[in-house]
Amino acid sequence: MSFALKVINISKSFPGVLANDKINIEIPSGTIHAIVGENGAGKSTLMKIIYGMISPDSGKISVSEKEKKFSSPKDAIKAGIGMVHQHFMLADNLTVLENVILGIENATLRNINKKKFKNEILEISDKYGMPLNPNTTIDELGVGEKQRVEIIKVLYRGAKILILDEPTAVLVPQEVNELFENLNNLKNQGVTIIFISHKLDEVIEIADGISVMRGGKHVGTVDAKTVSKSELAEMMIGKSLPKIPKRTSLPTNEICLEVSSLSGEKLDSKEPFKDINFILNKGEILGIAGVEGNGQRELTESILGIYPLSQGTITVDGINIDNMATRQRRSLGINFIPEDRQTQGLVMDNSLIENAMLGRQNKDMYKTKFKSVNFKNSRKFSNKIIDQYDVRTPNSSTLALALSGGNQQKFVVGRELEDNPSLLVASQPTRGIDIGAQSLIWEELREARDAGLGVLLISADLEELLGLSDRLLVMYEGKIVKELLPEDATPELLGAYMTGLK
Repeated sequence: MSFALKVINISKSFPGVLANDKINIEIPSGTIHAIVGENGAGKSTLMKIIYGMISPDSGKISVSEKEKKFSSPKDAIKAGIGMVHQHFMLADNLTVLENVILGIENATLRNINKKKFKNEILEISDKYGMPLNPNTTIDELGVGEKQRVEIIKVLYRGAKILILDEPTAVLVPQEVNELFENLNNLKNQGVTIIFISHKLDEVIEIADGISVMRGGKHVGTVDAKTVSKSELAEMMIGKSLPKIPKRTSLPTNEICLEVSSLSGEKLDSKEPFKDINFILNKGEILGIAGVEGNGQRELTESILGIYPLSQGTITVDGINIDNMATRQRRSLGINFIPEDRQTQGLVMDNSLIENAMLGRQNKDMYKTKFKSVNFKNSRKFSNKIIDQYDVRTPNSSTLALALSGGNQQKFVVGRELEDNPSLLVASQPTRGIDIGAQSLIWEELREARDAGLGVLLISADLEELLGLSDRLLVMYEGKIVKELLPEDATPELLGAYMTGLK
């Protein structure tokens, strides 16, 4: 058996953290190899080492049985390694062709040979069964097509080893099926794929082998054809997953949030959402499904007072909040889990103590009689979040940027839930986190709902929406096109409404 990639005794430390501890993984050529593990298990660090973004403290990397040393991603690309990141790195106003060749040596606006590049791109897309029109601008493409452009980008640069980071995070079931068909085509053409994901069902379906990491160590590699989801989960978190409890309460008839005839101000001559009407009761989770870019983000931001309205009314607990600033809305108990924890939910260079009071620093509990900041109370609150939400950190004085993505997310969710909200707007609350952290957050959301909290849940994870929601709304092109009960819905049906097929 030939191996496309070997990592041999790779170790990497950061201040206070041993991220990779003598990792040994061998990936056979022409296979799809999944790497799974909890947030903080060391997957991201290992991928950054393989892609030349950081250097290991010790150990070796072998590509096609030849030892390689990478000081930058450019070195990894030269060795035939390409990476598609979870968040696409595309210029929306440029064409597919322009995005693919962006950064290619000698490809400038003055000397660009569009016909040559176009033919080369079409040749690659035909070879690997991923049709694309090189002349289409990125903003005209769906999410699945944008991902295809990212894959074509690395293939165009000669990649024979392809790293995919959470590739299905924002895809509907139909797009996942298309992606898996594309990946199998790539495998059949000899490309080796490293598939990073938290969705164990998908990992088992697409992978040939699965390597599990936990606590910075490689705990084992298993055959995807013989391992079960529960066995994988136990390898990842060291214990079996808890069973989902049955709901013990019912939504009340008391209205928590009501939006009437809501339309957002035009953005680039287009309304992001139009004529939105719904009611959320206390003790209810109302889920909103939709492919990203169909108005969900702007809708949630309008409830927070961030995105301006062209018309409509919003009431919370019977109070009209149309003319209230964001700070006033927060003072009413409207709490927010943003879709991007790092740019909207945390100040990365600040400590967890400082981040605990973020957005609520004007409350009396964070003030002293000398009008200074009461860090003592903020430390208590941050320690409560750390304990209850299993945030893995040395202490509450640690900077947010030192935490793994999953632990950052648990901290943000804990801060918003433990602050006694009257309404919680939760946007992508478990994006990019492992199955153990996801299970914990799901349980906390259920308990808050059962205690009477109204939760507006916006998610691209259809399993999450079906498992948590009491009712479901589907958004497409800025409008609510369907209301469903979870028991009447399937991922495929939701996907059909989300993509306009129904």
